[in-house]
Amino acid sequence: MGMLREFREFAMKGNVIDLAVAVVMGGAFGAIVSSFVDDVITPLLLQPALNAVGAKDIGALTWGTVKYGNFLAAIIKFIVIAFVLFLFVKGMNRMIKKKEAGPAPTPEDVMLLREIRDTLKNRNI
Repeated sequence: MGMLREFREFAMKGNVIDLAVAVVMGGAFGAIVSSFVDDVITPLLLQPALNAVGAKDIGALTWGTVKYGNFLAAIIKFIVIAFVLFLFVKGMNRMIKKKEAGPAPTPEDVMLLREIRDTLKNRNI
């Protein structure tokens, strides 16, 4: 029973649950990017280039026996994902900087020195 309880405590920690959610969302985001590249970018932007080489689909691009079309599609998907993650991290960093921009608290030793100064001033009156 101890091992089961220990596993349950491990699985219910915030970090594990956050990681699981991130993996599921990452998989869904990957599907969205795949669809974006396959259904939007390829037909709109790459179709003239594909027509010039006589290919219907980017996956049909070959050089001899080397099928480099799927590799090009994977590179495009990587660039799209990397750009979106860059924008996400940039936005998160901007939010973090705004939170940190508040005034820094006065150190305790400075507060004590101010109290001593004020006490000495009040004694000489």
